[in-house]
Amino acid sequence: MRIGAHVSTAGGISKAVDRGQELGCETIQIFGSAPQSWAFKHAPEEEVAAFRRRLAETGMGPVFLHAIYLINLGNANPANVSKGVQSLVNYLTLAASIGAAGVVFHPGSHKGVGYEAILPQVVAALRQVLEKAPAGPVLAVENMAGMGQHIGVKFDELGRILREVNSPRLKVCLDTQHTFAAGHDLTNASGVNAMMAEFDQAIGVDNLVAVHANDSKQPQGSGVDRHDNIGEGFIGEAGFAAIMAHPAFRKLPFFLEVPGFEGKGPDQRNVDILKGIRQRAGVDAGGP
Repeated sequence: MRIGAHVSTAGGISKAVDRGQELGCETIQIFGSAPQSWAFKHAPEEEVAAFRRRLAETGMGPVFLHAIYLINLGNANPANVSKGVQSLVNYLTLAASIGAAGVVFHPGSHKGVGYEAILPQVVAALRQVLEKAPAGPVLAVENMAGMGQHIGVKFDELGRILREVNSPRLKVCLDTQHTFAAGHDLTNASGVNAMMAEFDQAIGVDNLVAVHANDSKQPQGSGVDRHDNIGEGFIGEAGFAAIMAHPAFRKLPFFLEVPGFEGKGPDQRNVDILKGIRQRAGVDAGGP
């Protein structure tokens, strides 16, 4: 179990490794471009080489990229779906070049037409992405909290997408805050066990490749996507202890996407809190 955070690539992608080290990260998640823009420019070769070199020197990893927020594979406008497909191809191409394990993305919203209506479109788009992208990195769809008629709030929805696409490269990233907001009790071992039993039946634990470790500013079942610092939200440290102790999570990277105790994003204090919980849970940090 490796603990890390989403870190900035400002000034060059290679700078992210050093920023991760400063926070005490064992693994990192990054953007490959501005998250609110379709614009994409592949990292210069010298930055890619520097990134790979710093990963080797620090032993940090696995690395995941987080796709931009504009992607909505359920969009009624074909042009926007095509943009989303190309953006994911760009990110998987970058992931392959820097040695990242995969790309996490939000599937989007059905905008009121319903999951069944957009499922074929989402499946076709994901097949297209995986056909166009280079081999290697996985594409990990993230479960959602429930706001804005999101696709993938229910585990069954994600499971159906995986089965329909039928590719070993399509996986799942579980966000603790989204899971809690969607109605699952993550505050104790009994609730975590029940959640993971449902996850395994609908998706399969072997398809889980990463965790977004976020406490929740809103109560269980709120459907609201609002992250909090570890221990300051409704999940609490006891909840994260139960999560980390569950066998399904013991070999996965945990990425913090929290506001930070000074409001500047993931920080060393949050990383240290998760490391302390991991130690108390008797879980080994393992290797990259």
